[in-house]
Amino acid sequence: MRDPYEVLGVQRGATAAAIKSAYRKLAKKHHPDANKDDPKAADRFSELNMANEILGDESKRKQFDRGEIDAEGKPKFQGFEGGFPGGGGARRAGPGGFEYTFRQGGAGAGPGGAGFGGGGGFEDILKSMFGGQAGAAGARGGADTFEYETPFAADLDLNVTMNVALEEAVQGATRRVRLPTGKELNVKIPAGVESGQQIRLKGQGQEAPGHRPGDVLITVNVAPHPYFKVDGTNLRLDLSITLYEAVLGAKVRVPTLDGAVQLSIPKNTSSGRTFRLKGKGLPNKGEPGDLLVTARIVLPNGNDAELEALMEKWRTDHPYNPRTDLE
Repeated sequence: MRDPYEVLGVQRGATAAAIKSAYRKLAKKHHPDANKDDPKAADRFSELNMANEILGDESKRKQFDRGEIDAEGKPKFQGFEGGFPGGGGARRAGPGGFEYTFRQGGAGAGPGGAGFGGGGGFEDILKSMFGGQAGAAGARGGADTFEYETPFAADLDLNVTMNVALEEAVQGATRRVRLPTGKELNVKIPAGVESGQQIRLKGQGQEAPGHRPGDVLITVNVAPHPYFKVDGTNLRLDLSITLYEAVLGAKVRVPTLDGAVQLSIPKNTSSGRTFRLKGKGLPNKGEPGDLLVTARIVLPNGNDAELEALMEKWRTDHPYNPRTDLE
């Protein structure tokens, strides 16, 4: 994945507010619902969510800046210092990508036949590593390779985090995922999946001689939606309306997970009034949740002399106090 700063188009010294603003702007622009004819929209949206997950979290952002985690939030492996006692020798990659160092063993490897700083031969080191049974080749003639013949508890599973859009989590989808090994897989996201749930792909993990392939464990993270907020099985939405729509009433289009619907705004609707759209929330085993739409009156940008004059006349002719309950 690309550098999260590059994905969101912000400088490394950007404020948290600037990062949040950049994410919201790009999320609305690249949301799959707004780009239904673009097959790459879901990938761009997922990339935006991953970048926001790193930079939108102060702790993760600091870890990334220090180089402790990568652009996907995974810890960066720093390696081991110094190898085994005695140093030197050839390096070999073991299960899971770890490295170990050894020299050829045998009687001529060093004083007393010790190939590791005088502390026993190569076979002894293998015994200490693999439960007392050195591999066949390592036990004969000091060869520098061996086979795994023991029930070594290798962790060959791969853990991956997948960010999905709210719509994908609700309706289900198929996504292509790139593993840390470089391998790419098509993953079916079941409808109704929730954040924290795992999808297991049997036998698709890492491999090592003498062991069954590991699995891929995909932890699902449902990304924040640009305008819906999840509240249990309900969804919440802040709906901007004009001053004249609030006073005179209007019919406005409201987005839902399965398409826009019309909502009637009654006359004299105050900012903060909430309307309930039954069954337009999240699916549920029983009854689906609702969509709770809260009206927010938005005034025009800039100064409007006519509006100010009208309000001054209104204040004179029709004074009222909406805060009497606070006095």
